Amino acid sequence: MKTGKHSHNFWIGNGVLTVAMLTLFFMGPLSDALGIWAAVLWMVLAAVGMALVMSDKREEPPAPD
Repeated sequence: MKTGKHSHNFWIGNGVLTVAMLTLFFMGPLSDALGIWAAVLWMVLAAVGMALVMSDKREEPPAPD
């Protein structure tokens, strides 16, 4: 049974996802400054954040009853 503690990757992933969310909030000014690269930046941040969060999975979920 899990104790509820998460690895450092989980918390780093949440931080990266927070930056990705802030990127969406400021997408207008960012797209003016970076062009299409603002969307590419957001996609990379979201992918890296999700990969870090999902890497915290250590074991298979329990079988249903």
